[in-house]
Amino acid sequence: MKLKGSILREVGSLARAINTINDIKYVTLDLHKNQYIFLTRICENEGISLKALSIMLKVDKTTTTKAVQKLIRDGYVTKEKDEADARVFRLFSTRKSKAVYDMIIDEENRAIDKCFEDFTEEEIDIAQRLLQKMNANLAPDWFETKNYRGGAHDSE
Repeated sequence: MKLKGSILREVGSLARAINTINDIKYVTLDLHKNQYIFLTRICENEGISLKALSIMLKVDKTTTTKAVQKLIRDGYVTKEKDEADARVFRLFSTRKSKAVYDMIIDEENRAIDKCFEDFTEEEIDIAQRLLQKMNANLAPDWFETKNYRGGAHDSE
């Protein structure tokens, strides 16, 4: 059997390279193993639930829980019970996370600029739209595999 194309391998390689670079850069912030990804999404989505964060990042609830517990221990995030549903916890950024958020976004923007060196604006737009479409095509399989009911709108 022959592989139909290498795009998923290329995307995976690119993601691993960026994550490795960032994990090394953020070690001084005590952010390890892609925790910066959780931190940025919490800063951008104040009050997000653990489940919604897992869905957003397409990771196991266990992975999210471990990352968030470390972020809480290190003072980057707080967790509060939802007022309407005591089974749900809401996540909030702290002053400490807000202080490093801009630095992380600057680094993300640098990586984007590096990846798209010598691309036209049209090529950048096409790449963005195609990857979004690929992600949308695969999302139902991910939700089914992870046994999430309600798909992308299943935020609690």
